[in-house]
Amino acid sequence: MGIERDEYKGDSMEIGEMLGNSFEYTKDGLMGKWVKWILLIVCYIIFPLMGGYVVRIYKGTTPAPELDDWVGLFVDGIKLLIIGFVYAIPVILVGIFLGMGSFFAISTVDYTPTAGGIGALILGFLIMIILAIIISLIAIIGMVRFARKDSMGEAFNFSAILETIGTIGWIDYIVALIVLWIVVLGVNFILGFIMAIPVLGWLIYLFALPAIAIFSARYMTLLYESGTPV
Repeated sequence: MGIERDEYKGDSMEIGEMLGNSFEYTKDGLMGKWVKWILLIVCYIIFPLMGGYVVRIYKGTTPAPELDDWVGLFVDGIKLLIIGFVYAIPVILVGIFLGMGSFFAISTVDYTPTAGGIGALILGFLIMIILAIIISLIAIIGMVRFARKDSMGEAFNFSAILETIGTIGWIDYIVALIVLWIVVLGVNFILGFIMAIPVLGWLIYLFALPAIAIFSARYMTLLYESGTPV
């Protein structure tokens, strides 16, 4: 497979440019390539395959990579899942700890909820959300770094990850991700209405899934490259 690296590496891009580039990248990778599009839907169902395809995008491949080396796709997808799970462990552990604590705090002997217990439950939930957001900020760059370095260990090279985010600028980085999340949530909101259409709505939804994944992966790749020196 011939891979061309991204021409934007090391360049600072505005959010509008990243959105436009990601849209064009997705459109060029899917429009008129119906067999590939359908195969990507299959990859979404067998989700490690889609994860492996996302890893190829993270590598900076341009234009959008073709589908080949299915075993390699599956293996890379499994690795990406493992990295995601490792990053999720602190949130899971905190969730279990706070959940158990809140359970005992929320109930009296007769299992009647108390105001303090309910407050503890809400506080615990907020702590989990904040922790999950902080970890996700690091995990995103870590996953792209894994793809670039072809090393799972590099996904947890926190000094390099923080250096990359620092180069991008923490505020710029967070704002860029918020914009991506708003776009993706907006598309999913619209798809929620479209899915109400019998049969056709679900078909549109299935075809939208690979496009959303490619768009998001490309956007995060460009964001990572904006903080990476040539």
